[in-house]
Amino acid sequence: MVENARVPEPNTALSPVKLSHVVLGTNNLEGMRDWYRSVLGAELMFENDRIIFLTFDDEHHRIALIQRPGLKEAVSDTVGVDHFAFTYPTLGDLVSAYESLKAEGIMPHLSVNHGTTTSMYFHDPDGNRVELQVDNFDTVDQLNDWFAKGDFTRNQLGTVLDMDEFAAKFHAGVPEAELLYPPPL
Repeated sequence: MVENARVPEPNTALSPVKLSHVVLGTNNLEGMRDWYRSVLGAELMFENDRIIFLTFDDEHHRIALIQRPGLKEAVSDTVGVDHFAFTYPTLGDLVSAYESLKAEGIMPHLSVNHGTTTSMYFHDPDGNRVELQVDNFDTVDQLNDWFAKGDFTRNQLGTVLDMDEFAAKFHAGVPEAELLYPPPL
């Protein structure tokens, strides 16, 4: 058992180079399409009456939505995927995403500084949880130094944030390192 979290050393195992896409079954094709286009700034790559491909980068699709006959509504509190996450390159991008989505009435149900990331969690129209995040450390060495302190081992959730306060501090010029560095436990 690993007692302290860490980023592993590179190994020789044959691994894929990236996670290509997520496919979601839905009974609400248009609502899900519109939500993911808003939340991810995704472009519509293909659409018919049963499947939609969306992307936000050079991949042909990052999100696929499929509507099949007979799909049952999701049941909460069951085993399965908890959430999937998307990373922004800068804190400013994350704050801008929050403000843009808030203006559209799309609000996170949880915002938190996990230590490793600063994150916002949303529910899509079908109830899937989606995380938008920014990494808190510039290098793996910095992250591992923080892991070695044991704060993550003691508290894997981190510190809950008020995104309006957080955005106000960002716009007021509070240094990003201060905003991103995990508060001590």
